Amino acid sequence: MRRQRWLARLCILLLMAAAAILVIFAGRQGIGLLVTTALAACAMLAGAYWFLAHHGPLRWLGFTLAVVAPAAVVLIALRRDLIWVGAVALAALLLSITAGRAAMGEARQGPMPDSTASRPSHPFLIMNPRSGGGKVARFGLRERAESLGADVAMLEGPRTVDVAALARKAVAEGADLLGVAGGDGTQALVAGIAAENGLPFLCISAGTRNHFAMDLGLDRDDPARCLDALTDGIELAVDLGRIGDRTFVNNASFGAYAEVVRSPAYRDDKRGTTLSMLPDLLSGHGGRHQLQAHVVVPEAVAGVGAASAEAVAGMGAPPPEAVAEIDGPQALLVSNNPYDTSDLAGLGRRARLDSGTLGVIAVKVDNAAQAVGLVRRGHGKGLTLASGTEVTVTSAAEQIPVGIDGETIMMPTPVLCTIAPKALRVVVPRTRPGVPPPQQEFSWSRLGRLAGFGSVA
Repeated sequence: MRRQRWLARLCILLLMAAAAILVIFAGRQGIGLLVTTALAACAMLAGAYWFLAHHGPLRWLGFTLAVVAPAAVVLIALRRDLIWVGAVALAALLLSITAGRAAMGEARQGPMPDSTASRPSHPFLIMNPRSGGGKVARFGLRERAESLGADVAMLEGPRTVDVAALARKAVAEGADLLGVAGGDGTQALVAGIAAENGLPFLCISAGTRNHFAMDLGLDRDDPARCLDALTDGIELAVDLGRIGDRTFVNNASFGAYAEVVRSPAYRDDKRGTTLSMLPDLLSGHGGRHQLQAHVVVPEAVAGVGAASAEAVAGMGAPPPEAVAEIDGPQALLVSNNPYDTSDLAGLGRRARLDSGTLGVIAVKVDNAAQAVGLVRRGHGKGLTLASGTEVTVTSAAEQIPVGIDGETIMMPTPVLCTIAPKALRVVVPRTRPGVPPPQQEFSWSRLGRLAGFGSVA
């Protein structure tokens, strides 16, 4: 707490220093530069939105605005000999933000409970040599696994290899552990089979992004270290997301992202396909798949993702079950446990995988002003956050594209997402980098109390 108090005071001092530098060394021109910079930032964000959301002249007007706005600020500062003043004030501001974020401290949330894992006698691992740019060969994963007594199946040849059939055959032949060195989509598929059969699962971080491995605290730079779990491992009981007859370890995405990735042209030209399709998707003109989401929020999680547990406790008893309605989102993400949304930089990481709740992030931005507000406030009108145990996604279309851990398929509507609490036994190495604890959400009132302007709860 003492460290947090000094960081809070440093944050305020640096903020005051940034303002003082502008006033003392630039006077009215410094205040004008500050206002101009704020307006330019809004113009740049609005221009970026127009570029993404429109075709033709308006798109290129938006591109021009996004480029010219910051360039104009630099030009004005150069002409008025204020570059060094602005640079020093900006550095002080950035340091102030860093100190303020650090002063908030860690959220009151302990690590997932674990137990010592028994050593498997017949582990079966599936490895994709193409994943992660060839990590399986580069780190000698097959040789290392076989030296530890594992049977290894390599996904060589056509991309249509039936991974589920391989895993089920291994179970029938007596495998007592299933594992995957590959992408999150393959991880989810085999993890579901392991959970069905009550077997432990080993995640090897050989994919490109390795989001599941990251949230398990595994070493993503050296996937060979994941194999240590075969000889000296601990077991975690984690949740599994379910969508239709499939499982997901990370998330299921609906709307713009799923539509774009589903396009046959996406694989050959990701950037061009995205820019070509986004305007119609954001405006709703390509919206034969317009979405509605219904989130079931039981009493036990009625405030998760929107307020702290203490605040929820003080709200009085909510109804046994509530339903949050989300109408017409352009993008919808349903995750296996909520993502950290205390700030935009936290998106993409989950501190725990055993809360028994789905996270929901929905984005609906209809104009440039909402796009600016979404980024400026982080929780603007265009952003909806929720948590629950069941999410139903409906549409007028009979089928909609859904991205399940990065792999897009067509699914009949309505699409039901649920969560299976602690359904998956994951074995991880005893020694691993771990998961950084989440930070508390930034609050000016808490910052003031930490700095000495009130009591800290």
